[in-house]
Amino acid sequence: MNFDERLDGIIARQDELSALLSGQQALASDELVRLSKEYAELKPVIGAIEALRAAQSEAADLAEMIADAETDGDMRELAEEAFRALREEIPKLDEKLKILLLPKDEADQKNAILEIRAGTGGEEAALFAANLMRMYQRYGEEKKWRTEVMSLSETGIGGVKEAIMEVGGRGAFARLKYESGVHRVQRVPETEASGRIHTSAATVAVLPEAEEVDLVIADKDLKIDVYRASGPGGQSVNTTDSAVRMTHLPSGIVVTQQDEKSQHKNRAKALKVLRARLYDHERRTRDAERAEVRRGQVGSGDRSQRIRTYNYPQGRVTDHRINLTIHKLDKVLSGEALDEIVDALLSDEQTCRLAQSE
Repeated sequence: MNFDERLDGIIARQDELSALLSGQQALASDELVRLSKEYAELKPVIGAIEALRAAQSEAADLAEMIADAETDGDMRELAEEAFRALREEIPKLDEKLKILLLPKDEADQKNAILEIRAGTGGEEAALFAANLMRMYQRYGEEKKWRTEVMSLSETGIGGVKEAIMEVGGRGAFARLKYESGVHRVQRVPETEASGRIHTSAATVAVLPEAEEVDLVIADKDLKIDVYRASGPGGQSVNTTDSAVRMTHLPSGIVVTQQDEKSQHKNRAKALKVLRARLYDHERRTRDAERAEVRRGQVGSGDRSQRIRTYNYPQGRVTDHRINLTIHKLDKVLSGEALDEIVDALLSDEQTCRLAQSE
């Protein structure tokens, strides 16, 4: 099947869906939802097909006009100018359409579970992890997403050893997934008397939030321990067995949760994080089997495994995956300019996938 035949098939499918949804036959509610979703997803593709074909048709008409010996000089000049503009526009329309036709990541529409951990650099790394946590919270506000801190382990001077957040909203995982990896910071710590620049790091892992329909976890595969919560908290947090340690026996993945006073709530949060980690593990395994290495694997927190550097003295942020540097450190950390980096990463991935598909 050539490209034009594929486009004809997409148009025929939209016509078929339109007929089904017009009420010519009764549909079960789940089937109606599924077909409506497919129809909505095809809409921008159909628009792109129509735009490309309209431009191609107009270019053909103009070429015919230019070749016609009876076309007068002024008309031919206008036609040639319009034809040149279309020759520049058609490749852009073609690329836009091919990007829309790339296979979708099934997890892109899901909410995200975002995990931040202090890495190399001691207390300074924990302070940087806190900076990253605030950056993602503010970015969520910019995108009108819902953010909830599910688990938080802090240090005594405002640093974060580990934070787990749930981020919900349209496109949350699709955009945040590019944040997975080691983030490095270069700055003079507040506690540094000599003014020397230190380098430290924090790791970020972004997992798609899995629903029960995505992943079923058998009770027999879980070992659940309860214990008394430790650290800061209300009296009832520290005097009852409300903390939960959940172990998935087949994989060995362990999740602990102690932020809530209720053991039931801690158990529910732990299960949500466990399900996300298992779902992400399955996705990675499946991608590896297809020889598609998942972008941005999270490392150990070592400085050398970096994806991005935040340089305070120079006020710059560099993403090493695409060699992009922007001198907007404050705006990136406030969430305001993070989209500039994410958009560039998204564009780079689309370009690579287009090249692989040809």
